[in-house]
Amino acid sequence: MRFRLAALIATLLALPAVAGCDSSPKERLQGTWIGERVDNFQPQQAARADGWARGMSFEFKGSRVTVSVPAESPRVGTYKITEATKDQLLVSFLRPHGARDEVTLRLEGEDKLRWMVGDGRSVVMRRAAD
Repeated sequence: MRFRLAALIATLLALPAVAGCDSSPKERLQGTWIGERVDNFQPQQAARADGWARGMSFEFKGSRVTVSVPAESPRVGTYKITEATKDQLLVSFLRPHGARDEVTLRLEGEDKLRWMVGDGRSVVMRRAAD
């Protein structure tokens, strides 16, 4: 009887964590993501690319996104998730003047996001504390 009660309590405590896994891809993107580092860049490019990555951010708010990169004005527009698997998203950023940028984002847990920039390279981002 004591074991059953402990198992029941453990199950009930785990339910919120399991329920959190059912968030939609759009819900999981919400908030601000700050650049942390780059992966798989050539050694001669890595230090410069790391500095660039640490100066960038994505902010997802509803259907709007703000993309900030060093030495440029922030870009504001809308976005749409065009494909989604459990942890990988194909996201289309729509600029106000009509241009569209497609990016592949990989969610790694609740607080890491990997922007796949091509040729096996990526920018690793972390969720900003609110």
